[in-house]
Amino acid sequence: MSDPRDRFFEPVAHFRVTAHAIAQADGMIAGTDAVVASMTEIGITPVRLVEEGTRVSAGAVLVEISGTPKQIALAEERLVGVLAKPSGIATATAAFVERAGPRMRVVSGAWKKLPFSQKEMIRHAIIVGGAMPRIAEWPFLYIDKNFVRMQGGLAATLEAARRFEGWTRIVQVRGEYGDVSVEAVHAARAGATIVFVDSGRPADAAAVAEALRREGLREAVSLAFAGGVQLGDVEALASMDVDIVDIGRPIVDAPLLDINLDVVCVESAPVHSD
Repeated sequence: MSDPRDRFFEPVAHFRVTAHAIAQADGMIAGTDAVVASMTEIGITPVRLVEEGTRVSAGAVLVEISGTPKQIALAEERLVGVLAKPSGIATATAAFVERAGPRMRVVSGAWKKLPFSQKEMIRHAIIVGGAMPRIAEWPFLYIDKNFVRMQGGLAATLEAARRFEGWTRIVQVRGEYGDVSVEAVHAARAGATIVFVDSGRPADAAAVAEALRREGLREAVSLAFAGGVQLGDVEALASMDVDIVDIGRPIVDAPLLDINLDVVCVESAPVHSD
């Protein structure tokens, strides 16, 4: 089926149109590489494009493009889509990083649970926002609740983890095999690098930190926390001696940064192709 826009734009098909992508809210911009690639597909090179990671205010011009009416119509379908979602994620991430302050590190690993086609975009936006997409750099061994269940308990799991000397060993504790503080102490004694309290209960993080200090183990491990953390929870977690906070849905499900594409100039002089 032919594109009806070809007939619709016949009277002005060779006019030059200039359009601006404009932020409708304050935010941080991510996804500019995708903008260039998307515009190239329809034969447009952006005249102006903000840098990746730029903080912008509502009303800021993010992208300026120029082309035929049909090209601008195609751009409206594509440009906002490749910029709005990653920018929304970067904006949300940056808010958590700012709230956490310089001592507590923000990570967001929930992107791994999303469709493959979205993973790289979300992972990159998290990095642009100032957080890390994984709790540790490779090589690491992440021992979650299912690993513990398949090994038959925490003791057997920690024994198996001893084989990974030199790796970052992350042990998830949730209080499934007794007091969460006892689990954390066992994990630290068995060589955990990061004790990950994934219960969603901030009081557990405070209790684990206290238990690790009481046993002289706190300085030997990093303490991470996750589970339904919202922006308003971050400062309290930092005051509880938590080193790392893992944020899920508030980052990966962040709303789009509202962006509009507005035509700002139409010139009757034709667009000349070289």
